[in-house]
Amino acid sequence: MDIEKNKRSIMELILFTIVIVFAFINMAKIWSFIKYIIAIFMPFIIGVMIAFVLNVLLNVVENKLYRKLNKKNTKLWQRIKRPVSVVTTFMIIIALLALVLGLIIPQLQNTATIFTENFDSYKKESVKLLQNIGIDDKGINKLNKNIGKVITEVTNYIDNNKQEIFETTLGVATSVIGTVTSFLLGLIFAIYILLKKEDLARQSKKILKAYLSEKQENKIKEIAELSNKTFGNFISGQCLEALIIGILCFAGMFILQIPYASTVSVLIGFTALIPVFGAFIGIVVGAFLILMVDPTKAIIFVIFLLLLQQIEGNLIYPKVVGKSVGLPSIWVMVAVTVGAGVAGILGMLISVPLCSIIYSILKTDVNDKLKEKTTQKKRVSKI
Repeated sequence: MDIEKNKRSIMELILFTIVIVFAFINMAKIWSFIKYIIAIFMPFIIGVMIAFVLNVLLNVVENKLYRKLNKKNTKLWQRIKRPVSVVTTFMIIIALLALVLGLIIPQLQNTATIFTENFDSYKKESVKLLQNIGIDDKGINKLNKNIGKVITEVTNYIDNNKQEIFETTLGVATSVIGTVTSFLLGLIFAIYILLKKEDLARQSKKILKAYLSEKQENKIKEIAELSNKTFGNFISGQCLEALIIGILCFAGMFILQIPYASTVSVLIGFTALIPVFGAFIGIVVGAFLILMVDPTKAIIFVIFLLLLQQIEGNLIYPKVVGKSVGLPSIWVMVAVTVGAGVAGILGMLISVPLCSIIYSILKTDVNDKLKEKTTQKKRVSKI
């Protein structure tokens, strides 16, 4: 019996070693295949992610906004409750986007107009600034010549590489179209998931019950419930954190008398939905808006936002979002950094809740193993 068991263990070890060696040798091909599979399923993956995010707002709309209608529990309302709630959810999202764009786009247009009208004035001010820091007319002329040379070099490069530039532009355009198409398909998947989430959950439970043991089924259900709870808490925490950073930004800009306080604060709050690094996106646009009105204030704004970003990244975000997903502050920073390196903005968005799920599962498993070892020691000591 022991001989047979040892033979089986040896065969399993040999097979495992062969698989590892094969995977290591063909790493590039395997990774290409994985990326190909991910690209095929990307619309569905995007749809699931959108559904996860919107489900938080959908639950609020369905259970809070339409609470009175839910209490009446009429047959008509039971039929139309979910479609009406989904439509309302999307209307709220569209309204928020329209509000942000409605505040930002007119200001950008106004800033562009101001820049065009005052270009000569800006040029003169730049010359005065250079003279004030000790650069004479000869140095300024040399700088102008160098700028002219750079423009000429860029123009010549474009003329000499038209075919290459066209192919690159076409490639970028194709990539953008592919991304937009995947997003639109993902949006359709998300709507279907939100409309039929109870049916999909019931079907998934049937599949688990049919093909897995009771222990495996319960483990997967536990992970699914933990994932749903964690992602929900993450979205709620992220929105709260964005609100806090927006309010702090407005208060600071108001005290420092920096122009466009309300517009820029809304922009900063909106971009702060991207974990930790999101506010940097708002800094660029905000600085450009303020620069056209008052360059000094623009510099003050950038310094203020960089300081605020440090406070947000090291204190507010780990405490608000990290606490809501049950993840220690240090691991929040690690998750965001690694997520950004692996998958950019998308990686930053999903890294914190994903890391929280892994952390919770590992924490539970470690505690169970330690309890098991403690129990075994007690049994041995009694013997």
